[in-house]
Amino acid sequence: MNSVRRRFAVSAAVAGAFMMVLGSASQASAATSYPTAPGYQVNVRSGPGTSYPIIKVLPEGTRVAIYCQRPGTTVTGPYGTSNIWDNVANGEYVSDAYVYTGSDGYIRPRCS
Repeated sequence: MNSVRRRFAVSAAVAGAFMMVLGSASQASAATSYPTAPGYQVNVRSGPGTSYPIIKVLPEGTRVAIYCQRPGTTVTGPYGTSNIWDNVANGEYVSDAYVYTGSDGYIRPRCS
């Protein structure tokens, strides 16, 4: 392979790798959001259970990103009865019984 072709091949490979990295970063930062139950204001708690303090209340129609999930207090809400709690921000949890995920089980990794 002559030097011009070799440089072009290396440049194309570097550009392809760069685009793959950019694509991966964009996909990772674009979190899927899920709607909270219509007609409800949803309590956000500092941990996965009703014994944790309420730190804020989400207004009706809020969509939340779920970063991880963990078991906690069992709650009955518009989407059934569940002990799954959704981590929606650092140190912020909502009961999965108030978030429409389309599943009765875990949809995200367990929180560590």
